Amino acid sequence: MVIVAGHVVVDPQQRESYLVDCVNVVEQARRASGCLDFSITADLVDSGRIVIFERWESQAAVEAFRGSGPSNEQSAAILAALVAEYDVADVRSLT
Repeated sequence: MVIVAGHVVVDPQQRESYLVDCVNVVEQARRASGCLDFSITADLVDSGRIVIFERWESQAAVEAFRGSGPSNEQSAAILAALVAEYDVADVRSLT
């Protein structure tokens, strides 16, 4: 399993429009082969921060979906980013 997690920072006044622009990406990802979970959400405390969380069955599934990455408009809106991929060897359910 691969987890992609982190955050991007946008101008707080642009955050809602950035998130609206991400709806189609989230819908596509959730339909993609190998996607276990995918979300792009507003941080509850920091008005410019957007949280990224993805779970995929494999690195191949991530790469097949990822393509060229964010659109030019989304990339232009990002002021900073800290997103990483993690290879997960084992999972323990907490529920």
